[in-house]
Amino acid sequence: MAVSTGRRDPAWVRALLAQPWVAPLVRLALVSAWLIGGIDKALHFDQAIAEQAHFGLHPPALWAAFAVAVEIGGSLCVVFRRFTWIGAGGLGVLTVVAMLVANDFWNHTGAARFMALNSFFEHLGLIAALVLATMLGDANGAASDSLA
Repeated sequence: MAVSTGRRDPAWVRALLAQPWVAPLVRLALVSAWLIGGIDKALHFDQAIAEQAHFGLHPPALWAAFAVAVEIGGSLCVVFRRFTWIGAGGLGVLTVVAMLVANDFWNHTGAARFMALNSFFEHLGLIAALVLATMLGDANGAASDSLA
């Protein structure tokens, strides 16, 4: 019996990840919060404007329109692996802005600080996942381009 060194995924994990439906589903799951948020903002644009005003982003209508375009457009770029770098980049920049204005843990104390700090670093993790999705998309694209 071979001893695992932990350097390679088990065969069953590799087999699962190789299924053709896994990657598109994972990309959709990754951007699901942005996609749903963008659609909801588009359907309730007055509330999207109020949200931007609440966080001090002016002019709020412009920021709301920007959020809708980036959340929907960027998500679709990632899901369909077309211009992934710009879609993921836009989502990442939008997320940095959200982190700074909505998760300003440095301005809070107690439970509010804990929740904002936690949310700040959860968002940072999402940005890292977007970077990984871009890197993997580029690596897969480069591999298939070299085979053509």
